Amino acid sequence: MTAPRNVTALLASWSRGDPRALDRLMPLIYADLRRVAARQLQKERAGHTLQPTALVHEVYLRLVDQRRVEWRDRAHFLGVAARIMRRILVDHARRHGADKRGGGVACVSIEEATQVVASNEIPILAFDRALDCLERTDADLARIVELRAFAGLTVEDTAHVLGLSPSTVKREWRTATAWLRRELGAG
Repeated sequence: MTAPRNVTALLASWSRGDPRALDRLMPLIYADLRRVAARQLQKERAGHTLQPTALVHEVYLRLVDQRRVEWRDRAHFLGVAARIMRRILVDHARRHGADKRGGGVACVSIEEATQVVASNEIPILAFDRALDCLERTDADLARIVELRAFAGLTVEDTAHVLGLSPSTVKREWRTATAWLRRELGAG
């Protein structure tokens, strides 16, 4: 595993405008991005056209255009990458008209990030709409859900990215999942 200092140093160089920093960074965090992508795609229907490697490459293409991000560290980077992945998956589902009756789109378990076996899986488009609604209601709660459910960050990493205590993240995570259950009728 690569030392976090190396990743942080490369992220800082990239933030300062060094275009080569991203090329040096990608091999160091590729496995992390691939893990997040595989996690997001694990519930896709068999034969789905979007695979983890393609999703990581699409994220890379979108990251290349990022100019105004002050990267803090690996966890912050993965949080941004997860948000980009979410947008890619939602756009993909919309393009393929998969909103009707679930249409085989990826399902996301509200509890998935905490490893709880749950039967409350929902199509990603419905989850995305609910998360957008939560973001309008409470952007901080939505960001916690995004980091935990999409990026797969731990409570501690989420707390670090957001500058919160782990106990606050746990409390807010419970609030957010309860809100989403109510919104989605999964309760």
